[in-house]
Amino acid sequence: MNKKLNNQSVDLFFDAVLSLENKEQCYDFFEDVCTINEILSFSQRFEVAKMLREGRTYLEIAQLTGASTATISRVNRSLNYGNESYDKIFEKLGVKKDGRDE
Repeated sequence: MNKKLNNQSVDLFFDAVLSLENKEQCYDFFEDVCTINEILSFSQRFEVAKMLREGRTYLEIAQLTGASTATISRVNRSLNYGNESYDKIFEKLGVKKDGRDE
């Protein structure tokens, strides 16, 4: 856990996220808390991570998602050297590393 993030405000925010019960509540909450571009950026990074796991090239990913190579590189760094959070979430969602759903 990043010590720079660990504070009461972030804890309260994460508690709020964890209290959301369905996708509709997620849409409503995040639309109030974030800009549309922020939400689209989060979802783009998630899609980039999925495509990297599928073995797609940076060029393919950039063309399909519109993500910059800097964004793709940052997501790749998180996949390779991060907290394994993408892998844990993909596993929960039933998304295999080769891109086929379980």
